[in-house]
Amino acid sequence: MSASSRAAVPVDRNWVEPPAHKVSDRPGPVDSYLLVLNALILRDMRSRFSASYWGYLVQMLWPVAHVMIIVTIMYFREMDSPMGESSLLFVASGAFPFLAFKYISREMMKGYNVHKALTWFPQVKRVDTMVARGSVEICSSFMGLGVVCLFLTFMGVDPIPVDITMSMTGYLTAILMGLSIGSVNVGMAAIFPFWMMLYVVLAIVLYITSGVQFMGCYMPERIYAIMKWNPMVQVVEWVRLGYDPNLPVTIDYLYVYGWIFTAFTVGFLLDRYVVAR
Repeated sequence: MSASSRAAVPVDRNWVEPPAHKVSDRPGPVDSYLLVLNALILRDMRSRFSASYWGYLVQMLWPVAHVMIIVTIMYFREMDSPMGESSLLFVASGAFPFLAFKYISREMMKGYNVHKALTWFPQVKRVDTMVARGSVEICSSFMGLGVVCLFLTFMGVDPIPVDITMSMTGYLTAILMGLSIGSVNVGMAAIFPFWMMLYVVLAIVLYITSGVQFMGCYMPERIYAIMKWNPMVQVVEWVRLGYDPNLPVTIDYLYVYGWIFTAFTVGFLLDRYVVAR
């Protein structure tokens, strides 16, 4: 090819050379962790019923259906409420904080088993599986709370507490209790596989003895004193105090948060020094 023919080739003067890839453009440690967490959350949402996001919706509505069944039974049986005038509000104010605790603590344990194979990758740790499942369950819990409030409104009951700060702090404490016990459950299930079935039985016992369908403060004093060793009794009463500040109950806040702090400590020690070996 001659020099004159080479000169005739048109040149696009608007063309810009793409920038070269730089090592610094790679995601940092925080971004990498968030990407891993995002992938675990999406996988977790699709690992529920029917392996789709619709299955996650069913899982979210599961505790809501639980509350609605109990509320409907009490409504049609015309049972008197030991707190206020509405038996619907009495059951919902006790059942939903306990179910938030129960589902979070149990599902965190199940989440580790779901993502266990992924922990062979160096980017995924056991703690990441707990954080991912805990985040999903917290979001599910608040969405379920909204659905229950809509249901109560539809039934003609005002779901807004008299002292909203008291009830919401109690509900958040139930979530923290679920996260802390869930961290212990992950370690226990990794060491003793039968712990998953044992915890199901334990959760039923806690449900019966936590004052969800009755007021422990109206029990004989000796029985009530024993019941208060169960921190969920005090968490349920904490939420109900927001609806009826005149209830004859006293919450030992230090005892409840002592349980949360101790459970978190035990859970992470199990993960660091026992399960890791």
